[in-house]
Amino acid sequence: MTDAIFVRDGAGFVASRYAAGPWHPDLQHGGAPSALVAWAAEQVPTAGPMRVARVTVELLRPVPVDRLEVETEVIRDGRKIQLVQVRLLHAGKEVTRGIVLRVRIADEPLPRGAGIAGGPGSPEDVAPDTQFQRDLPPGVNFGANFDMRRIRGGFGQLGPGKMWFRQHRALIAGEPQTPVTRAMAVADFSNGIAPMLPFDAWTFLNADLTVSLARAPEGEWIFSDAETWLGEDGAGLAMTRLGDSRGWFGSAVQSLLIERR
Repeated sequence: MTDAIFVRDGAGFVASRYAAGPWHPDLQHGGAPSALVAWAAEQVPTAGPMRVARVTVELLRPVPVDRLEVETEVIRDGRKIQLVQVRLLHAGKEVTRGIVLRVRIADEPLPRGAGIAGGPGSPEDVAPDTQFQRDLPPGVNFGANFDMRRIRGGFGQLGPGKMWFRQHRALIAGEPQTPVTRAMAVADFSNGIAPMLPFDAWTFLNADLTVSLARAPEGEWIFSDAETWLGEDGAGLAMTRLGDSRGWFGSAVQSLLIERR
């Protein structure tokens, strides 16, 4: 088995078992295609220095643990912003579509107090939780790509979740991790670490993921401060603030579909 989530195969990418989600071993966790969408957009040339400011991913169909074709199209290409559409296809059928906004990078000093206040601290302040590791879904899946340090919540506790993640396995074999792909992978855990209903009785699948970044993440560890809101019609929202050792850098929102098992 490869020690990466995806392996290049010509113009496509073959998913390993490390892409699988907790619901079915043959279907991908949403974080895997979401991170791949961000990575593909980052490969598109720009007119000048730019960074990713927003990624919106529509999970149109269940994404198989199989080969995916990747198509990119520049919708707008300017000096200040670039908009890239990324399509992931399985056997010729579109399974995921992403829109990635990139903005120009400028050295623009801000007035005192205009930055982002506070932050989650440091992962070194949180001791590893052996009980939490035992509570994780078993088997080879997307969760096996991460070291996790829990402050509260998680897959066995109901309510808001606060957790550090460090992705130790490559997204794509032979390719370095990027800060944005790390953030995308962690953002898709929001509904999992902050459930409002028990995992063994309910499923809470996300149909989309939108991540907005005030700045680029720094370092290997990403913090998620997540909560879930449930409606009364089988839908809901999972939301998180994203941070690193420097402070807060972004936010994410997922639209949820809630069903009994």
